[in-house]
Amino acid sequence: MNILALIPARAGSKGVLKKNIKLLENHPLVAYTIAAAKLSKGINRVIVSTDSKEIADIALKYDAEVPFLRPSELSTDKSMDIEYVQHTLEFLKERENYIPDLIVLLRPTTPIREFEYIDRAIEKLSKNSEASSLRSSHVAAESPFKWYSKEGNFYTPICDKYTLEDTNRPRQAFKDVYIPNGYVDILKPSFIKENNSMYGEKILEFITPHGYEVDTIEEFNYIEYLISKDEIELMKYLDKRV
Repeated sequence: MNILALIPARAGSKGVLKKNIKLLENHPLVAYTIAAAKLSKGINRVIVSTDSKEIADIALKYDAEVPFLRPSELSTDKSMDIEYVQHTLEFLKERENYIPDLIVLLRPTTPIREFEYIDRAIEKLSKNSEASSLRSSHVAAESPFKWYSKEGNFYTPICDKYTLEDTNRPRQAFKDVYIPNGYVDILKPSFIKENNSMYGEKILEFITPHGYEVDTIEEFNYIEYLISKDEIELMKYLDKRV
């Protein structure tokens, strides 16, 4: 199978300035995701979609491909993910007549991954012809069914199924809820082309360890602490590139 890892890394970021190239234990943030893709046994091509020459140069250093710079109109904070995915597919089809069987979408904002989970996800989706896509998630530590919304000066349950008294029940009384975490998403280009949709209605579940995401400087610093505390497999790949 032609399995393409697509790593979106635009220049603009608000929570953390120049987030994708900010050094995390001596390596740019985006490099960790490139490393996970390169270490995967199932992925046979790694492309970074970026609008930045600086990010492109870093991606090339860590052995990813950057066959194009993403147009600026597809790189704003309001741009939809499907836009850069379709742009990548159209570029590769037109320039190389290359159509991947699967796209493994790996976001740089989740830098710590056990790359073996990527291969498990590929295998799981490959065996399920009914699924329109796969998305990773982890179990929520606290049930949102215990949370409130507010009407006027008073609380109200967020789910009509439960009363305010129900929200005092223990967490175990509620069914598990899963949080999408950016650890690994897998898309089917054939489905995207036919439906103009990335994920569809048949999203295959894939449970991973907690995925730590970077949206704020506090989260960035915490992830840096985690990496400094334990030697992770990705560092061996990264340190060879320096």
